[in-house]
Amino acid sequence: MPELPEVEVVKRGLLKHLPGKTVVGFYCDGKKLRLPVPVERIEQLLVGAQIVDVSRRAKYLLIHFANGAIMILHLGMTGTLGLFPKTSKGEVHDHICWNLDNGYELRFNDSRRFGSVRVIDPEEVTVLEQTVFNTSGPEPFSTTFSGLYLYKKANNKVQPVKSFIMDSRIVAGVGNIYANESLFNASIRPARKAGAISEKRYDLLAEEIRNVLTKAIEYGGSTISDFISAGGDSGYFQVHFNVYGKRGQPCPHCSNPIKHQKIGGRASYFCPRCQR
Repeated sequence: MPELPEVEVVKRGLLKHLPGKTVVGFYCDGKKLRLPVPVERIEQLLVGAQIVDVSRRAKYLLIHFANGAIMILHLGMTGTLGLFPKTSKGEVHDHICWNLDNGYELRFNDSRRFGSVRVIDPEEVTVLEQTVFNTSGPEPFSTTFSGLYLYKKANNKVQPVKSFIMDSRIVAGVGNIYANESLFNASIRPARKAGAISEKRYDLLAEEIRNVLTKAIEYGGSTISDFISAGGDSGYFQVHFNVYGKRGQPCPHCSNPIKHQKIGGRASYFCPRCQR
């Protein structure tokens, strides 16, 4: 599943091209995604409306329209978005296409169909945080997210710290890959109890979460020079991973072999010497 940096890069790619464009047509092949495609709401609220902005919340993309409506897209496990000339040949799994007034179309391709599309009308927009995003914690780049915030949320928790920071109710968008890397950089073992970590260590962890995500976003931005005719599907950004996927390889700091274990059903990688 695309993680926060991948979604952020897609957002930035779309932001270069979508604002100011008007949706003039719409196509859906009728296949159900994770949720039924809201065909009627798209036709009523989005066709004929101008796009004014593109944003991200957690792992969701939000396309804002001049009439106040918002389209929320989740890429699921295999979903991609791309801008293509209307005359270019589509792909088998292009399930939804939005025709734009500049001769291009935005295509949603999803081979496994775990993605989703929702349309929020203007009256619902003001309560998005209480409805659609009511279970999402703060963004890792927000002022709300800090070491003190994590320390307070972790009070008396016995769950592994890796599972704790991957809980979207605690912080939005920290997936498995970047949780591994952030914990390594903060010298914290993934299986350590969340409630047994000091505020000072959480200060460092919050900083490293932001650093790791920032580097991933920067790397992804440099790999996609233009979003036109590109689906944005570059996979997880290989940002000089220190531990992720490196079981048995030497730790870049101490040369001790990287260990692997399952935590919460997810692969976890760590250095037993550097991470305590």
